[in-house]
Amino acid sequence: MQTQGNAGQRPSDIYFFATCVVDQFFPGAGLDAITLLEREGIRVHFPEEQTCCGQPAYTSGFPDEARKVAAHQLTLFPENWPVVVPSGSCAGMMKHHYPTLFADDPVRKAQAEALSVRIYEFTDFLVNVLGFQSEDKGADCTVVLHTSCSARREMGVHLTGRQLLSNLKGVKVAQQDHESECCGFGGTFSIKQPEISGAMVEDKVKSLKATGAERVVSADCGCLMNILGHAAWKDKQEGRQTPSLPGEHIASFLLRRTSK
Repeated sequence: MQTQGNAGQRPSDIYFFATCVVDQFFPGAGLDAITLLEREGIRVHFPEEQTCCGQPAYTSGFPDEARKVAAHQLTLFPENWPVVVPSGSCAGMMKHHYPTLFADDPVRKAQAEALSVRIYEFTDFLVNVLGFQSEDKGADCTVVLHTSCSARREMGVHLTGRQLLSNLKGVKVAQQDHESECCGFGGTFSIKQPEISGAMVEDKVKSLKATGAERVVSADCGCLMNILGHAAWKDKQEGRQTPSLPGEHIASFLLRRTSK
């Protein structure tokens, strides 16, 4: 697991990088993540000029455009504070790909490398820096966890989400078949290859529903948008009036379960 700290070395201040998907489609997840962090005694700083991390352009084969976007982000975190990101894919882009993106620009490469060591995926930060432990105040329930490909393969944090859920005494975490398989979103992949993406998310939704869990929880809103969108489309096709597969970001789930 790729972490840069451990419980007991608690910072007093952090930057929060919300991501495009959270900002545009799941703002509540970002606000809930910030509330959780503040409840832990952390001062959260939100640079208002933040935009995209540059990943869509980068993974679509447009490095020059990605560099322009990424170069702006390099200017937003001047203090030597952790940068917490509620998405494994965006965290992976900033941590692992920024130094490569600026390999031919010595000044910006140095900035990217300095930023890289301060990037934390949200669940990793809660577990391995804050040692997050909070009393579960919710009713017994069963959930299923979906971890994004980037969270699993680039950030190595698929286990931190499971740990956070397992620490809640009233929560049973169901195991889905083919847990490590992609949901089919993949950013622009779902736009460029809609048939393949559609087949992948259909398999994923079937796998999640087969667990019998009451809801799906994920630390990546891109995956949630894809999974919940497909489940809602199927519900509409089949005449269901209530969601057959509700879901939410893990920050929202944790906040709801541990609030008075």
